[in-house]
Amino acid sequence: MRDVAALAGVGIKTVSRVINDEPGVSEVTRGNVLEAAQRLDYQLDMAARSLRRVDRRTLSIGLLLPSVANPFYGQIHRALGDVLATHGIAVFAASLDDDAAREEALVAAFLRRRVDGLVLTPVAKSQGCLVPEHSRDFPMVFIDREPIGVDADAVVSDNAVGAAKAAAHLISQGHTKLAYLGGHTDIQTAREWRRGFIDELGRAGISTDTVPFMEGLRGEESARTAARELLTGDEPPTAIFSAQNLVTFGVVRALKELGLNRTVALVGFGDFTISDMLDPGMTVVAQHPERIGRVAAERILARIGGDRQEPRTYIVPCELILRGSGEVPPPRP
Repeated sequence: MRDVAALAGVGIKTVSRVINDEPGVSEVTRGNVLEAAQRLDYQLDMAARSLRRVDRRTLSIGLLLPSVANPFYGQIHRALGDVLATHGIAVFAASLDDDAAREEALVAAFLRRRVDGLVLTPVAKSQGCLVPEHSRDFPMVFIDREPIGVDADAVVSDNAVGAAKAAAHLISQGHTKLAYLGGHTDIQTAREWRRGFIDELGRAGISTDTVPFMEGLRGEESARTAARELLTGDEPPTAIFSAQNLVTFGVVRALKELGLNRTVALVGFGDFTISDMLDPGMTVVAQHPERIGRVAAERILARIGGDRQEPRTYIVPCELILRGSGEVPPPRP
C-alpha cells in the first residue's frame, strides 16, 4: 500500500479509502490510485480487511466435495460459484476423496482461514465433531448427503426414487436379468440408490437372489473390470444399473470393448456431458446438479445474512432421460 501511495503521490489513508471504495476522494485522485495499484499489481488482503470490518466477513466460503474431478460435483461447483460471484463472494474448493480424516482436517483449515461459511458433502458417519462447540452457529449447508449430528440445511437429490425409476424402466423393457454396480456402501447416497433399486425389484416380483450386486467400486477402472467379469460370466445380465457416473464410465467402456453396447441395456445414475453422443445415447437418471448448486448458494447466503429459521432438507427431484441405452431389449428366447 505504501508503494501504491508513493507512485500515486498520495497518503496511505487515501489509498485505503480508494481500495475500500469509501467516500471523500476526488475522481481524479481515485483514478490515479487505481492506475498505480494496477501498475504494481496490488492485491487487497481480504483477511486483513475482514479484521477491520464490523461484521468480520472475508467474502469467501469453503466448498468441500468428494472429488472435483467428478463431473456431477464440478457442475455443482460451477453453479454455486456463479451465484456467489454476483455477491462478490469467492469460492475455495477442495476434494475430500471420501476420507473422513481429510474432511476433518479441511474443515479445520477453512475455519482457520476465516471463511464466512461452508458448503460440503459429508463423509464421516457423524459431523457432530467437525465444528467446535463455540462455533455451532457457523453458517453451513450440506449437499448431496444429509448431515448426522449437526442441525443444518441440506440440498439433496431424491436418490431412492431416482434409482427406483431406473429399475422400473429396465423392467418395463422386458428385462428380468438385471445387475447393480455401485460405489462405497458406507456412503449415504449409495445406500439410498441400493434401497430404491431393491424396492422396485420387490414391487416387480424379482428376487434379489437372482441379481448380482457389485459394490465398493472405486472409479472408472474398477467398474470396468467388474463389468467385464460380470458380462463374461456364466449368467450375464441383460441389463445393468450403474449407480454413480464414474461407475457408468467404466461400464460403458466394458460394453464397448466386448461389443455389447447394443446388446445389453444400461441406465446410469447421473447425467454427464456428451452422454447423448455415445452409441447408443446414454439413458440416465439426471440429478440436476446445477439446481443443487443454486439452491445451496441461496441457502448459504441466507445463513450468512442472519437467517435463523429451523434447518430443513431441500429435495431436488431426479428425472429419467431416455436416449437409447436403457431401451435396448432383452434377447429373444
